Amino acid sequence: MKLLISTDIEGIAGVFHAEQTRPGNGEYERARAWMTGEANAAVQGAFDAGATAVLVNDSHGGFRNLLPDQIDSRAQLVLGKPRYLGMMAGVETGCDGVFLIGYHGRAQSRGVLAHTINSSAFARVWLNEQELGEAGLYAALAGEFGVPVLMASGDDVFIGETRPLMPWVRYVQTKSAGGFGSGSTLAPAAARDAVRKAASQAVRDRADATPFRIDGPVTCRLQTQTPAHADLFCQWPTLERADGVTLSFSADSVQSAVRMLNCLSAMSFMLK
Repeated sequence: MKLLISTDIEGIAGVFHAEQTRPGNGEYERARAWMTGEANAAVQGAFDAGATAVLVNDSHGGFRNLLPDQIDSRAQLVLGKPRYLGMMAGVETGCDGVFLIGYHGRAQSRGVLAHTINSSAFARVWLNEQELGEAGLYAALAGEFGVPVLMASGDDVFIGETRPLMPWVRYVQTKSAGGFGSGSTLAPAAARDAVRKAASQAVRDRADATPFRIDGPVTCRLQTQTPAHADLFCQWPTLERADGVTLSFSADSVQSAVRMLNCLSAMSFMLK
């Protein structure tokens, strides 16, 4: 039994400020250690329940945050970018389930450090008129490979918006959002314990899980943070603009839509 663990940082216990998510300072170094600890707890829980192989996908920022020397030696890491499947890279290798560790609420929600893919460029994202954050987008991508999400961790806002999409998932609430940069949190050690237990139980209950699917073709509607971003993105000939900050494009699959969104995200750095 092979599992993929996709690990972000904004939903990790103790993380509340953007400085903790950006390399180059001591706060980030502590946060990436907490991130590694929660990923490691998920690895351990998976093996406790009988997993035979585990991939850990570093899914934050430049995809180079996890500390390889602190991860359970039975696991393998997926690091660095670019990669076609982004936060779900590895799911194409024949996985039986996915864990989403340290995930966060979608853009425009009241969750801690909430955003969708690129906080400076994307305000809202819809696939076939269903608004999704990163969890929904990448769960649907995994669903195209027939792979279900088994467990997920993050704040209460993330869980509240994700549970209706995937009610079978075993959730771990690492913190409660008081706002974009405030709230209450479990201690990192308590979060690790909760993640390990939930991961183990999720594997044992995996027969109850089903892949989250959005069948193609897909229409993606995107609201940008500024008109300048829409100006830039609509240089791509296949994008259609509805107003100053709203555009759309068609894709044959969720994978194609996510890959396009990641291309637009990369383009946005031209405006910085």
